[in-house]
Amino acid sequence: MKNTAFITGATSGFGEAVARVLASEGYKLILLARRLDRLENLKKELKNVHIINADIRDKNGIFKAIDELPEQFRDIEILVNNAGLALGQERVLEANLDDFETMIDTNIKGLLYATKAVLPIMSKRKSGYIFNLGSVAGAWPYPGGNVYGATKAFVKQFSLNLRNDLKGSNIRVTEIAPGIAKTEFSVVRFKGDEQKSDNVYNSTQYLKAEDIAKIVLDCVNLPKHVNINTLEVMPTTQSWAGFFFEKE
Repeated sequence: MKNTAFITGATSGFGEAVARVLASEGYKLILLARRLDRLENLKKELKNVHIINADIRDKNGIFKAIDELPEQFRDIEILVNNAGLALGQERVLEANLDDFETMIDTNIKGLLYATKAVLPIMSKRKSGYIFNLGSVAGAWPYPGGNVYGATKAFVKQFSLNLRNDLKGSNIRVTEIAPGIAKTEFSVVRFKGDEQKSDNVYNSTQYLKAEDIAKIVLDCVNLPKHVNINTLEVMPTTQSWAGFFFEKE
């Protein structure tokens, strides 16, 4: 049995795909998400799973959950900071300030809470791997990507600086910045409007959650002295210019 991987936002998209891949490789799992029914289903389906039903924005709840981990799940080797979201696609002038705050609290503060809670465990063990899920939106502008893109730019810079903080510690840090990928992301962004969500993916190739999960596993299996700082990943139909797609 391998050590433990802690995955936030674990019940859909990249998080669920990573959980399945790591479980197939023999890792124990700590899965954090808000949807209890999905967590319980994953616990039944996958082996050696501890679930945390919490909102990543709940600072006290996150630290309490890590402090109270059962002993067999305290050997956290991998942290996948996946929980994140985008809300709306309006320009700043028309956008909802509450949406801004939710994105900041989730994409920035939530990532910091999980990292700060888990890092002492990795530091004590002198080993670990932290994956931060960013986005190409953190490097390239696109219509309506204002605050979401800014939160992902934070993820990029925080990851690089965390990497610098941890140099020589045997704790690796990788930011993975996906391009267009078909998950629940767009449904959440458009607040349940599935037609608008489907329009994002119509007539173009997109990444699948499993593509990102395979990248995580590939990174984990690299020699321990090798650290990939940043990976920008796009489908072949998407160019460097942010959200410029080739349509059929």
